[in-house]
Amino acid sequence: MGEVVKRIDDEEKQAKVKIWEYVLGFTPVAVVKCAIQLQIADVLQTHGGAITLDHLSAAVACSPPVLHRIMRYLINRGFFKQTLTAGEEESSISYTQTPLSKLLIKNGENSMAAAILLESSPVMLGPWHKLSSGGSEKGPPPFEAVHGVDLWEYASENPAHSMLIDDAMGCIARMTLAAILDQYPEAFAGIRSLVDVGGGNGTTLRSVVKACPWIRGINFDRPQVVSVAPQGDGIEHVAGNMFDVIPKADAAILVSVLHDWSDEECIEILKKCRDAIPLNCGKVMIVEAVIQEKEDKYSDVRLALDMVMLAHTQKGKERTFKEWEYVVKQAGFTRFSVTNLDEAIASVIEAYA
Repeated sequence: MGEVVKRIDDEEKQAKVKIWEYVLGFTPVAVVKCAIQLQIADVLQTHGGAITLDHLSAAVACSPPVLHRIMRYLINRGFFKQTLTAGEEESSISYTQTPLSKLLIKNGENSMAAAILLESSPVMLGPWHKLSSGGSEKGPPPFEAVHGVDLWEYASENPAHSMLIDDAMGCIARMTLAAILDQYPEAFAGIRSLVDVGGGNGTTLRSVVKACPWIRGINFDRPQVVSVAPQGDGIEHVAGNMFDVIPKADAAILVSVLHDWSDEECIEILKKCRDAIPLNCGKVMIVEAVIQEKEDKYSDVRLALDMVMLAHTQKGKERTFKEWEYVVKQAGFTRFSVTNLDEAIASVIEAYA
């Protein structure tokens, strides 16, 4: 009995500490966004990876006392390190990079800066205040409740936000494709042409074509997206609507696309993909999170992404294996496989015509 009472008492004590994570829950993303806007990681990189407070203050135009407090918080969170450098007259404090801070470098190879700027933008934060309306059958979805239109219509009317979405999706695609090419490169074996459905600015195909130069890439997205996408060797940009017709290729790939849509819409999109690939030898690669019963290091991230879908889309969601099986089979595919990746949130679902 005494052990049970002690356990309950310990849990209550832990709860009183943990609740502060939620009281001040917005603080981490706000301060990290501040670091990106001040370009702190970029400045450290251009200064050889180490810089004093005074020099950093001058470089980012932020007063030393304020910057010291910001850096103290970020260091506590694993962004940057503090080192003591011996000088001729006295020692000085210098800041250096960490693997986490390097992900904030705007043009870094593995940068996630654009994804953070997107999710912390006023446009994307507003719907979270209407999340409780997401389950109402009477009212509009959270994003529409705040902005009057859905996310995609808003993006089409606001080019700057559309570009922010494409840049953020590019960050995620770059990191995801790196994991696929490292852990499951055979996914692209035998493919001569690949259409990226909802390919945004072409990040996915640039990664694929660079690693597999024999593949001809077709980047397929809305006209306002592909019109500003950078040109690249081996990649053709094609404008269109994935609900109408998709360019033909040996295989199709969709990276973080279907989670934005309802089951019925996913089935419709996948049917269009099936029409675009060769019968009996073509395949569709769906690169998406799969919510799994067994927990791993990304389990909480996948569940958080599901809440993002609730806040930002009308009927989108992250799916379990059974839910993916349903939409794939309803779209008319005869078989499919799921390959989980150790170093990625997403899995590779391969559906065969």
